[in-house]
Amino acid sequence: MNQEIFSFTIYMIHACAERWHVSPARVYRELKKSGCLEDYLVPHYEILHTQSTDYIVDDITEYLQKHGGQNDCLSWL
Repeated sequence: MNQEIFSFTIYMIHACAERWHVSPARVYRELKKSGCLEDYLVPHYEILHTQSTDYIVDDITEYLQKHGGQNDCLSWL
């Protein structure tokens, strides 16, 4: 992962934390657990970084709803 992708990922973690009113650490754990970081944000960086923050947070929310697994990681939203 290069510096640009790393910075984008950190920015999106903080954007989600702000929207969902939870800590960035909590967001990181949920994104990591669901595979969102490795399977969505990082591989699709080239497309995603051209979109608005709100659009990407909405996309991440949808990703977690579909891939959150048995733990229902969005129950805290």
